Amino acid sequence: MIELVNPPELGQPKGFSHAVVGTGRTVFLAGQTALNPDGVIVGDTVVEQFEQALSNLLVSLRAAGGEPTDLATLTIYLVDIDDYKAHGREIGRVWKKLLGSHYPATAGIGVARLWDVEALVEVQGMAVIEAREGSDG
Repeated sequence: MIELVNPPELGQPKGFSHAVVGTGRTVFLAGQTALNPDGVIVGDTVVEQFEQALSNLLVSLRAAGGEPTDLATLTIYLVDIDDYKAHGREIGRVWKKLLGSHYPATAGIGVARLWDVEALVEVQGMAVIEAREGSDG
C-alpha cells in the first residue's frame, strides 16, 4: 500500500508526487524501452515509445502481482527532453490511459543515449504491493 505525500510548503506538484510512503512488498522494476516481444524498438516518436515503454513496465508490475496504483517511483530517461516536453499533452493522454490519475514520485533525466540506439525513452520504477495472505512480506 502506498500513500502519496505532497507538503504544501513545496507547492502543488503537476504530474508527480513529492514523496511516497510504502508499506508492503517492494517490487523493483527494470528499465523498459519500447521493445516489442521480438526485441525490436517500436514507434518513431517519443509519444509512441513512451506508451510502449510504460506498457512494458506495467506488464512486469502485473506479473509481480501489482497494479499501476502500486507504483511508488518512476524514473523517465530521455534522449531529448525538449521533444518530450513539446509533446506534453500527448504524453499526458498516454499517462491517463495507462496510469489514470496516479502520480508516483517521478524524475525525468536527460541522457546522451540508451542501450538500444533507436530508443528515445526508458522508464524504470519501484512499486509497493500489499502483502498477500500467507506471505512473509
